[in-house]
Amino acid sequence: MLQTINNIVILTGAGVSAESGVATFRGPDGLWEGHRVEDVATPEAFVRDPALVQKFYDERRAKLKTVEPNAAHQALARLDRTWAGELLLVTQNVDDLHDRAGSQRLLHMHGELNSAWCRACDAHFAFEGEMASGPVCPHCHVPGCLRPDIVWFGEMPYQMERIEAALARCDLFVSIGTSGAVYPAAGFVQTARYHGARTLEMNLDPSEGSFHFHESRMGKAGELVPDWVDQVLSHGLC
Repeated sequence: MLQTINNIVILTGAGVSAESGVATFRGPDGLWEGHRVEDVATPEAFVRDPALVQKFYDERRAKLKTVEPNAAHQALARLDRTWAGELLLVTQNVDDLHDRAGSQRLLHMHGELNSAWCRACDAHFAFEGEMASGPVCPHCHVPGCLRPDIVWFGEMPYQMERIEAALARCDLFVSIGTSGAVYPAAGFVQTARYHGARTLEMNLDPSEGSFHFHESRMGKAGELVPDWVDQVLSHGLC
């Protein structure tokens, strides 16, 4: 299989960042504890109670400053730097750990915590402060019009056309640390297989879509991903 690979698409989810101390949204210790999805992660929630939503994401943004990229982030950044073929790293995560590890060929399909979206002028820009205080947009200078640049439930993920095109071209699709429960990302493996790609899943436990993959490897991302990157690069395919 490895000898035929030139074009790789990688999807990462919450399981990649969990080992850095970023809480997942689901599970017994998830961020949804104490918050209904409908209260903090929908456009309707923002209209109904913007203060609650802003506070929730301000706290998530502040938490990012206390965590660091782990071995999985670092390994994927090494693959990014070394791989001479096509590569696209698509993350469902809104943290900046892939960025800080050094990944360049990276797409945040669900937006980014350290980004703001101005509802007045439609500008998207880097933002690391607090939105609950109603800061002024640096582009249109309107106060109180910023919202988290996060794709909420009911909204379309970013750059889906680019992702679909990459999946149609790839030789290998790899899913790392994602539950396989949320579409459209849950359908990426089927799209890649339809176009003839090999598929590999690395996860702590089998995902809901494990049966779609040619191969599944179970364990911690911080252990599995560096080993897999070493395996790929050691075959001289870069």
